[in-house]
Amino acid sequence: MTPSSDKELNGIDNPSFVDEDGSHYCSSPDRVAWHSEEGGDKGHRGSKLAYTVTDVPPWYLCILLGIQHFLTAMGGLVAIPLILSKDLCIQHDLLTQSHLISTIFFVSGICTLLQVLFGVRLPIIQGGTFAFLTPTLAMLSLPMWKCPAWTQNATLVNASSPEFIEVWQTRMREVQGAIIVASCFQIFVGFSGLLGFLMRFIGPLTIAPTITLVALPLFDSAGDKAGQHWGIAFMTISFIVLFSQYLKDVPVLLPSYQRGKKCHFSPVYLFQIFPVLLGLSLSWLLCYVLTVTDVLPANPKAYGHSARTDTRGDVLSQAPWFRLPYPGQWGVPTVSLAGIFGILAGVISSMLESVGDYYACARLAGAPPPPQHAVSRGIGVEGIGCLLAGAWGTGNGTTSYSENVGALGITKVGSRAVIVAGACAMLLSGVFGKVGAMLASIPAPVIGGMFLVMFGVIAAVGVSNLQYTDMNSSRNIFIFGFSVFAGLTIPNWASKNSTLLETGIIQLDQVIQVLLTTGMFVGGLLGFILDNTIPGTEEERGLLAWKKSHKGEADSSQLVSKVYDLPFGVGTKYCAASWFRYLPTCPKRLPGDKGMDELKAAGQETGVKASSERDSQIAADTRV
Repeated sequence: MTPSSDKELNGIDNPSFVDEDGSHYCSSPDRVAWHSEEGGDKGHRGSKLAYTVTDVPPWYLCILLGIQHFLTAMGGLVAIPLILSKDLCIQHDLLTQSHLISTIFFVSGICTLLQVLFGVRLPIIQGGTFAFLTPTLAMLSLPMWKCPAWTQNATLVNASSPEFIEVWQTRMREVQGAIIVASCFQIFVGFSGLLGFLMRFIGPLTIAPTITLVALPLFDSAGDKAGQHWGIAFMTISFIVLFSQYLKDVPVLLPSYQRGKKCHFSPVYLFQIFPVLLGLSLSWLLCYVLTVTDVLPANPKAYGHSARTDTRGDVLSQAPWFRLPYPGQWGVPTVSLAGIFGILAGVISSMLESVGDYYACARLAGAPPPPQHAVSRGIGVEGIGCLLAGAWGTGNGTTSYSENVGALGITKVGSRAVIVAGACAMLLSGVFGKVGAMLASIPAPVIGGMFLVMFGVIAAVGVSNLQYTDMNSSRNIFIFGFSVFAGLTIPNWASKNSTLLETGIIQLDQVIQVLLTTGMFVGGLLGFILDNTIPGTEEERGLLAWKKSHKGEADSSQLVSKVYDLPFGVGTKYCAASWFRYLPTCPKRLPGDKGMDELKAAGQETGVKASSERDSQIAADTRV
């Protein structure tokens, strides 16, 4: 097989593998059938997938690709606890940071399994969300939750003392309570079908400033860590940019085995798959070399000391080999109105982002666009995931990971079984305490360099939603520009002049303070109000293009049922009561529709031969 560059699939510049005669790995009958209904050359494009969403690759391929998805999501998963550590007063307690990393791995594995099996049922990874960070940091910046001065001094912190443990655990419990209550709103919106009603009023001009303002306020956190050694930070940035942008189309020859050719080398686009992981690893390795050779200063007060690898080395020896995270491990969660309203802004932003991820994932995984019942079910299950994250105490919620959606286009494998294997890898990593400890010991400037790249990309993703609107319109330019600028200005003023916002009612003061210091809430609310009140056509507002991109032209009821119906015969063979179809999260079956058993039987007869050929062909070219 030879690699070829292919830019046709959804406009994404990703490599695909073809045989010597020019044919692709395989063609999925369902995938081709769906695209043939749409017409054009899309039927040919669909054939480029090695495995579609309902296919099951060989077990070893599932494991390898599942681990790859876990490694792709690792950067975002690790970043969240590290960002929260300062405001939770544990920036000098690396062992607790490692426990948080292990917990977020474990919960992300559980939530991914729930989403793939019972949620939207697409191959999509669940993990922590940056949308929750901004309101969480705003809540922890309230006077009552600001860290005592002694917790910021490493020489005064005794991580095992009851006083220190109570300081950070009270803050964590407050965050947990807010996430648990706010997640109930997401569960209600998802399982009630209310999402479809809300989406009528939410368009690109609401989503663009909301997502953009998720990342922009985090410049302070990125700057603090990168500024501890700008040389190391820029080196990390250079590696990530080099791998993800300049070398993404350069294949790396890796040893593989094929029955006909025995041991040989096959091209793999390694830089395109793991740019962040490779960049972090190389920078971390160079920091180790500079530490061993004493190039980096050994004096704790000297600039650049935090880039040394031995400043965080103790955590690896202190961390247990096995540690099972459990609900309530930090104590019983507490609840306050200020935290709830702030996290609600993050919940809404996360829901909007996930809806877009579902449609993108369906396109890349060889599935028809998800019907409304599947989207509602996916959002509801994400709400359950946030509830579990709050109960376990990750300090964050869960959402769909866009990075892994993009990985589907790279690997050309959209199977659900692969994501199940990735979820199992997350669960195992969460149980092995040494994994979280190792990641918590990454030098701060290396993390800062990664933050600069990641936060910049998140901000750009928000701006990219404007592609649906007419940006030659002064109306749209005003709405977006004013919303973003106000989302930066008002929180900055509110954080410096909190006394001017006091009403005399403590609970109300806290709510106002948290909401006005949450940039994504301010910008998103202004964008929502202005977009729905200032006159403008649907085409000008981008609603027509937005709806078209979130709506499929074809409606193959057999394929939709095969992909999106609940597993284990729920709603078809079992629990098939007449009222079942009226639930917003269940498929709407007509009395004359065929049962899923008949559809599956027919599909198995027609697809068994193609599936057998596909398995044998992929098995013959295993990449190590």
